[in-house]
Amino acid sequence: MKRFALAVVALSALSAPALALLWLFYLSLVVAGQIFMGYQWDALLLETGFLAIFFAPPKILPGTARETEPARVVLWLFRLLLFRLMLGSALVKLASGDPRWANLTALSYHYETQPIPTPLGWYAFQLPMWFQVLSTAGVFFIEGVLPFLIFAPFRRLRLLAAGGFIFLQLLIALTGNYTFFNLLTMALCILLLDDGVFARWSASGHPVVQARPERDEWRTWAEIFLAALIVFLSCIQFGTMFISIRNLPERAVAISNWLAPFRLVNRYGLFAVMTITRPEIIVEGSNDGVTWLEYQFPYKAGDVTRAPPWVAPYQPRLDWQMWFAALGAAETNPWFGRFMEKLSQGSPEVLKLLAYNPFPDEPPRYLRAVLYDYRFTDWQTRLDTGAWWERRALETYYPTRLP
Repeated sequence: MKRFALAVVALSALSAPALALLWLFYLSLVVAGQIFMGYQWDALLLETGFLAIFFAPPKILPGTARETEPARVVLWLFRLLLFRLMLGSALVKLASGDPRWANLTALSYHYETQPIPTPLGWYAFQLPMWFQVLSTAGVFFIEGVLPFLIFAPFRRLRLLAAGGFIFLQLLIALTGNYTFFNLLTMALCILLLDDGVFARWSASGHPVVQARPERDEWRTWAEIFLAALIVFLSCIQFGTMFISIRNLPERAVAISNWLAPFRLVNRYGLFAVMTITRPEIIVEGSNDGVTWLEYQFPYKAGDVTRAPPWVAPYQPRLDWQMWFAALGAAETNPWFGRFMEKLSQGSPEVLKLLAYNPFPDEPPRYLRAVLYDYRFTDWQTRLDTGAWWERRALETYYPTRLP
C-alpha cells in the first residue's frame, strides 16, 4: 500500500489523498516505534508531509487538468516551518545556559561526541581551536540571524538565507550521520527560491508563465483555516521556550495538548547542551566468566581501528539508541534490559541488527555491558597505530547475568 501511494504521488495523480495516506502510515509507525521513532527528523517529516497534503495539485489523473496556482498560504507555512526549525535550533542553545555554546567552543567537542560521526568528523576534530570558535559563531549566525531573511521582501535576501541553510546542512552531513534530516531541510530551502532561479534551465532562458485557472473557494478557506491552526500551535510552541506553560492561556494549552499526538507542530533544536565526553556501551559475552568477547554493532563506535562510517540517509536506530543509553543508566532505559534478554536467548531478529556475533553456535553463558570512555586519536597515534579511537573502561553498565 505504501509503495502504491508513493507511485501515485510520483505520477501526480490523486496526490493529496496519497500524501494523506503516507502521512497516516508514518504517524502510526512513529507512535508504535515509541523511543526508537522519537527523533526530531521523524517529527519534521510528519510536519512536512502534513503540509504537503494541502500543497499538492488537485488532479485526479496525470494530465487531466491544468495545474492551479500553488497555494501561497501553504507555501508560507512551509517557510514558517523552516523559520521555526532554524531559529529554534539557535534559541535552544542560547537558552540552555551551556558554557560551551556561550564561549563558542561547542564544536571542539561536537565532532567527537556526536552519535555517529563520519570519517571527515575525525579530521574536523583535529582543526585548531580558533577555527572551531569561528565555526560555532557561524552556526549561530546561520541559525539565529538568517531565518529572519525568510520573510524579507527582497528575493536576494531570501536566496541568501537558502544558501546559508544549505551550506550548513552540507557541512553537518559531511561530518556526521543524521539520516534524512539534512536532505529534508535542504528540500524545504527550495521553497525559498522562485522561478527566476530555474529560468536558466528553461528553453527560453526566462521563467515559464502559464495562465492557470482560479483556485476553488473552498480550498482557499481550507488553507486559511490550516494557516490559522499552524500559526496558533507555533505560537504556543515558541511561547513555552520563554514562558512557563502555567502562564499561557489555559484553553490554548489544552487545545495544543489535544492536537499534540498528531505532531502537526513540533519543537526543534539538537544538542542544546553539548556533550563533552563520549561514553560507549560495549556488550560482551563469556562462557567461563573469565574470557569475554565483544558483540560488534554495525555503525556505532566499537572496534577502535574501524573508521567511522558513512550511513546516512539510513538510520541504524539501535546504534543511535545505544548512544543515548550510554548518557544515562540502564535503569532509565528499560528497553536495554529487554535487548540483553533477547541476546541471551539468541534471538535471530536481534542478532541481525549486529555486525558481529562472537557466539554463532549458541548464546554465551554470561552477558554483561561495560561502559567505556571513547576519544578520537590524534594525528600521531593514527599514523603509528591506524586507530581512529582510543578508549578506557569506566564501569559496569549492565551487570553480569546468566541467560
